[in-house]
Amino acid sequence: MDGRKIIHIDMDAFYASVEQRDDPALRGRPVAVGGSRERGVVAAASYEARTFGVRSAMPSTTARRLCAELVFVKPRFDVYKDISRQIRAVFAEYTPLIEPLSLDEAYLDVTTNLKNIALATQIAREIRAQILERTQLTASAGISYNKFLAKLASDYRKPNGQFVIPPGAGEAFVETLPVAKFHGVGPVTAAKMNRLGIFTGADLRQQTVEFLKQHFGKSGPYYYAIARGQDDRPVVADRPRKSVGSETTFAKDLSQPAEIEAAVVSVLEDVWGYCERTGIGGRTVTVKIKYADFQIVTRSHTSLETLTAKPSLERISLDLVRTVFPLRKSIRLLGVSLSNLHARDEAASPQLALEL
Repeated sequence: MDGRKIIHIDMDAFYASVEQRDDPALRGRPVAVGGSRERGVVAAASYEARTFGVRSAMPSTTARRLCAELVFVKPRFDVYKDISRQIRAVFAEYTPLIEPLSLDEAYLDVTTNLKNIALATQIAREIRAQILERTQLTASAGISYNKFLAKLASDYRKPNGQFVIPPGAGEAFVETLPVAKFHGVGPVTAAKMNRLGIFTGADLRQQTVEFLKQHFGKSGPYYYAIARGQDDRPVVADRPRKSVGSETTFAKDLSQPAEIEAAVVSVLEDVWGYCERTGIGGRTVTVKIKYADFQIVTRSHTSLETLTAKPSLERISLDLVRTVFPLRKSIRLLGVSLSNLHARDEAASPQLALEL
């Protein structure tokens, strides 16, 4: 599969850059998109904020301690989604093989492309220039012969740059990198690898596939391959969504059943709103509960038929959260998600779903 030409496009500090673009007073200042409250979390940080160690997913209180001058801005997801659509329109001018990973990044397979451009590096330059012209935002790009290497390469010249890992160079490129930088190796897995004496790509390459399967299960063969710069995964256009969910962290822990049930009903409004807009339903409802001590529990229920009406989702969600009553400790976060998704016009009648 080394004959492929894959580009990974990643917008630079996307949410924060949008806010700096739209408010000149924020330019050059450390900006965090997210809630500034005690329970808030940083959704994105500008490059100015990152120099202080501020990162996405960091508690806002920690971010504030690191950078006293940090400016918090509430997220505007509708704006980010509109800009993301503009960016995807640029991609579509070059290839139909687009695999979005989030609002601000995507894989593109340009092995054959709509403009018959021979060099993937030229395509990446053109795409980045078009994004800048249309949105006034910068993007970085990684170019290689597979998804794993393209993703690694896009981090190599950030912000507003691009980097190519040519055919045959992948194994040498990854051998000195820490395994924690590998896409698909999260913090927990990286720590486990470190305990096993695996710190770099070269260390990972020394392990047999049997050893990796023994310690990492079905992910073992993937780790064996990426240590050699190999990744046969195709770019999958329009990957079907597997689930839709929403969750809320409360300003104050909840301890009363009535307020907890009201919170569940509020959270599922977002979930059902998505179902209404897209015409989908689902069979599996999951309620996520994070207690004040950060313990997380989930409760799930799978119906025989696809849920096609909001009262069904509400009833099942409430039944699930009631399984943790009476409470032994208060709740700081609640989430509701719907999976096993199907188009509602393919589902059974609403009456059947309601009777379950």
